[in-house]
Amino acid sequence: MKKKSASKSAFFNLRVLIGLCIALAGISLALLGLDAFAANSLPVKIRNHIITASNDPLVPVGFDCSKIEELGINKQENFRAGAIMIACAADGGSGPMGGFFQRVTQGVKRILLPLYGAGDVNLINHPETSPNITQSETFSTINPDNPQQIVVAYNDSRGRNASPINISGASVSTDGGATFDRLTDPARGNQSPFTGTEGDPVILYNKPSQTWFTVCRPKLWLGG
Repeated sequence: MKKKSASKSAFFNLRVLIGLCIALAGISLALLGLDAFAANSLPVKIRNHIITASNDPLVPVGFDCSKIEELGINKQENFRAGAIMIACAADGGSGPMGGFFQRVTQGVKRILLPLYGAGDVNLINHPETSPNITQSETFSTINPDNPQQIVVAYNDSRGRNASPINISGASVSTDGGATFDRLTDPARGNQSPFTGTEGDPVILYNKPSQTWFTVCRPKLWLGG
């Protein structure tokens, strides 16, 4: 059996090391460009998971980041909850090195996250009739007991001329998001299964009952 040349092996390893050094240097320069190492890059100061100082009026001083899930902050859709989530994500530990490594991690994520994901998937797999072919404001939820099940709710203009008006829709995936089936009710003229709604749908999964729920903005009747 022919033995591998030690010189070739050493040369190959040297090339790998040089390549790694170049890659690390590129990442470091990118992080510097993103100000990831700046000591004042974080809008709040956190010690032992408690916000001790904040220059964001939406982030309360004294908030305990360890109670985000207990208080349901991670399930809320409002500016204050979003600001708290962002602030607490900067909690890198009580020591200065903890904050340093957290800032580095955040900088790397900002560089690498755009590389993740796949191609777009069409949620609308049934025929549409112009001009009511617009969907917007998606709200996605995954079944925590079965990640293959995903439901996406959205504003759906196909029912804008229905009586009563119906501009909320949803699509369901049972293969982890590879394909989606748009929910359609033939009994309602091939509209969505919702009725009397004006959009802004939210889709939720209730784990104890293993049931899906949707909340839509109801039609408001005005006049005397």
